[in-house]
Amino acid sequence: MAINVPKEYEVPLYLFHQGKNAEAYKLFGSHFAKKDGVSGVVFRVWAPKAADVSVVGDFNHWNREESYMKKISDGGIWELFIPGLKKFDNYKYSIKTERGQIKLKADPYGYHMETRPNTASKVYDISSYNWKDSKWMDEKKTKDVYRSPMNIYEVHLNSWFTKTDEEELFSYMQLAEKLVPYVKEMGYTHIEMMPIAEFPFDGSWGYQQIGYYAPTSRFGTPSDFMEFVDYCHTHGVGVILDWVPAHFPKDAAGLYEFDGDYCYEYSDPNKREHYNWGTRVFDWGKPEVQSFLISNANYWLSEYHIDGLRVDAVASMLYLDYDRQGGAWTPNKNGGNENLEAVDFLQNLNSCLFSRHPGLLMIAEESTAWPMVTKPVDIGGLGFNFKWNMGWMNDMLSYMSMSPEYRQYNHDKLTFSFYYAFSENYILPISHDEVVYGKCSMLDKMSGPREKRFASLRTFLAYMTAHPGKKLMFMGQEFAQFKEWNYKTGLDWDILKFPEHSQYQSFVKAMNKFYLDNKPLWEIDYDWSGFSWISNDDNKNSVIVFRRIASNGDELIAVCNFLPNEHEQYSFGVPYYADYKEVFTTDDKKFGGDSDGNASYTAQCEGMHGLEYSITMKIPAMSAVFLKPVNKRSPESDKPKPEKAEKPAKTAEKKAETQAQKTAQKTAAKPGASAKKPAAKKANTANRKKNGKAKK
Repeated sequence: MAINVPKEYEVPLYLFHQGKNAEAYKLFGSHFAKKDGVSGVVFRVWAPKAADVSVVGDFNHWNREESYMKKISDGGIWELFIPGLKKFDNYKYSIKTERGQIKLKADPYGYHMETRPNTASKVYDISSYNWKDSKWMDEKKTKDVYRSPMNIYEVHLNSWFTKTDEEELFSYMQLAEKLVPYVKEMGYTHIEMMPIAEFPFDGSWGYQQIGYYAPTSRFGTPSDFMEFVDYCHTHGVGVILDWVPAHFPKDAAGLYEFDGDYCYEYSDPNKREHYNWGTRVFDWGKPEVQSFLISNANYWLSEYHIDGLRVDAVASMLYLDYDRQGGAWTPNKNGGNENLEAVDFLQNLNSCLFSRHPGLLMIAEESTAWPMVTKPVDIGGLGFNFKWNMGWMNDMLSYMSMSPEYRQYNHDKLTFSFYYAFSENYILPISHDEVVYGKCSMLDKMSGPREKRFASLRTFLAYMTAHPGKKLMFMGQEFAQFKEWNYKTGLDWDILKFPEHSQYQSFVKAMNKFYLDNKPLWEIDYDWSGFSWISNDDNKNSVIVFRRIASNGDELIAVCNFLPNEHEQYSFGVPYYADYKEVFTTDDKKFGGDSDGNASYTAQCEGMHGLEYSITMKIPAMSAVFLKPVNKRSPESDKPKPEKAEKPAKTAEKKAETQAQKTAQKTAAKPGASAKKPAAKKANTANRKKNGKAKK
């Protein structure tokens, strides 16, 4: 017999079953309410294949016979109001399967959970926090994220900074008060946190979650986490959260076979498992699962003011044959290996979130050549606005780890990423995955003797800074963490007492500030107008030279030398007749190098590399140098002006002689003139006077 759905639930439940409810968390889960004037908590859960469901907890001594839920829709929605419950009360759903088994499950939509190893959900109200970040949130709505600097510090909260007692962790606010000033001082713009939705096993680093709507209670309550984000925003730091819609663990209290059947996961055995990860795959083709995940993403953005989501393992979602050996996968309806349901989910997800959250960052961790990941949905893209550039990362780490003598044969690893740099909106990542499980620290990835690796690391970071794309670096790499990351022991802050590490930290701080202060390095990361090659083919010397250009014409020239050999006289083309001032060098003495960092070079009127002018400069061994053109002018302005011939001084005698010559010339010009002309003139005048008187 059909069940009559309560009228107030008709619209949200319709949207939920259509995969279009972006606020399902307001309906499902536990919420304080009043019924007939009595205060209590209302519970709602989706369990379509359950025979019955009850709410159990401390309040009823975990007795499943006391608090049975009522089925309020044919779609498998269950509800119960329990009076008198209070904040922090523990609860779970006791689900009886069609086969008669009893499962104890945490609330999929629960706002708060017990601290591991316990797994009960807790009653909690998230609506009471008083946010103070309105200025940040308003500015974000109009910010152009593509034309803004983005330098991300990836953090694992458990191990960034630890107390002496390894069993005790800092609280959210204790972490904020240490982390945020440090991030600001070091010149980062955003914190990206590895997943903080509740997870029972520390060793999963948060990537195997059972409480998708519950910030981990390791560091405090949901309100404490809100205060953490608020503190970041009021101090000018953005917050990005790792988000995991690709899979979930097979923990008994989690989403795994939630109602005794394949509820959140695929039923098809060729789609259901990530065997290497030991996890289940979400069924993105199921509308209720789409509503669950889209609501979850919207929840973090709306209720916790998160600025962006880095979506984990997108490649595993897009391919039906991902990590499936021996043909154990089911082709799509067209016979291909693309997961069309995942594509549809990701497009719906991004369309929904961008319509609600201007200025949002949606970042795909996608490691293949899937096209148009960061293109709009309406032209066939997936709808993200940024993508991790995993190809660049793999090429460069391989290049930096090889002995310098082999680099000339692998020059393409250094240059290839520039040719597709604008095919997507990229973030260049050096993430936690690159410094764990035997991959060693970034310092130890550099080739050569240990004392030379700091120069290599400085050169690598400067090259990364100059390369088109936003930036991300995992914690510890900013002071050249000595050993690979271990989530159990935290970072080796003690090594900052060694000069090489403290100098490197100073270098990173200066490099980050240089990045923020120079628009050419970040304003046009998305097309060729912000970048131009000068020299990309000098594989013998492992040198590359290129320009980064801002919209107002300001530019920098990056000169990178990846060999431990100095080039005393190295020439390359430049675009202007100007002085080229060295504005940053990784070889500066204050960073442990040998240079003073104040050189300047004047262009020569000899063209190179297709440019009209050139300069010749000294390039230190294993270094990157940034040059800025100043005092642009015409070559003619530097040519010496011809001197005017001096007129000889005229003596008095010369003047007299010259005057006499002029007088003589005038006299000679009249017929019959003689040298006695003045006397004759007087006689004639006298005679004329006499004759005049006689006539009268």
